Amino acid sequence: MAKPIISSIFLPPPPHLHCTTIRKPPSLHLPNKRNPLIIRASYEVGGGYTQEELEARERGRTRPRPQQSSKDETNTWGPEQYEALLKGGEQVTSVLEEMANLLEDDQMDEESEELAVLLAAQGVIGKRVDQMESGFMMALDYMIQLADKDDDDKRKSLLEVIKETVLSHLTKKCPPHVQVVGLLCRTPQKESRHELLRRVAAGGGAFESENGAKVHLPGANLNDIANQADDLLETMESRPVVPDRKLLARLVLIREEARSMMGGGLLDERNNRGLSTLPRSEVNFLTKLVAQKPGEQVRQMIKNVMLGKDEGADRTDEEESKSVGTFSSGIAGKSSKPNPVRPGMFLETVSKVLGGIYDGNISGITAQHLEWVHQNTLQILQEIAF
Repeated sequence: MAKPIISSIFLPPPPHLHCTTIRKPPSLHLPNKRNPLIIRASYEVGGGYTQEELEARERGRTRPRPQQSSKDETNTWGPEQYEALLKGGEQVTSVLEEMANLLEDDQMDEESEELAVLLAAQGVIGKRVDQMESGFMMALDYMIQLADKDDDDKRKSLLEVIKETVLSHLTKKCPPHVQVVGLLCRTPQKESRHELLRRVAAGGGAFESENGAKVHLPGANLNDIANQADDLLETMESRPVVPDRKLLARLVLIREEARSMMGGGLLDERNNRGLSTLPRSEVNFLTKLVAQKPGEQVRQMIKNVMLGKDEGADRTDEEESKSVGTFSSGIAGKSSKPNPVRPGMFLETVSKVLGGIYDGNISGITAQHLEWVHQNTLQILQEIAF
């Protein structure tokens, strides 16, 4: 059986570029004095093909393909993006070549090979992470997309190993509270997140996970963690279109859970981020919820908004331009269309209203209703996030 080898990874030429020369992406040239570099089947990049396989692939290219339903995003790229993609592609290819040099030993079995690939990635990336081009991750993501379209699980697996290793090295260079936010975003269980927060607040250290692996946690302040998550989700929610609803839901959960573990809970004075005026959209939606009896219907209303529907629907460019044109009329822009309800700002509004009720010692049905809304919103965000 022929051994799979690392083959050249090509990047597509940029379309519609007004220039007279075309720069071809670099291909992986292996030294003649060495035998073909080998990576086992589960971590193959590209691959060698027999004559029969090549003929089958050629026949597949001539078959009519179904029309794609979505546009290729590369059609909208400019020359600068292609230049960054080419430079990043050169570095990805160089990383693959160096990893192949480290994995020349073909006497490994499959179990030891997976560990060897991880170690090779750690070693190669560790030396290069500070010199990486800005387009490295863009090229890596693009290659992963191509591998996915080609149904090449082996090539995709190796590229994803490289990506995870790069992200891991970059995370370690971040401040402790930023590292913790990244860890929490990858922790689906609520109880596990709470345990992680408790250990981080206690100073961190080395712990053993459920699968027996050692996990090193940095020490960080709960208030710093909550504020970091709040800053990130505020940036996402300020955009006309939320780019990633799952990530947004995770950040909201992290902020709320970190705040709830602080001394004063959700009403801790450190949670006051300077929100002096409650946003109109969130207040209107909260008033609509409180006016109805708690139940499945109200829960479905909350879920729709958290998913970006109804009052939470993103604004189109046309609506955005209209709102800018009508903002000057009326007091505080009352004539303009309200902004969409965002998960983070909605829970911030609920907490502020609850704080006002508790400060005035006004208990009763309204406070209980708001607590119900708060808890159900968190449950819905947990369903969306993971």
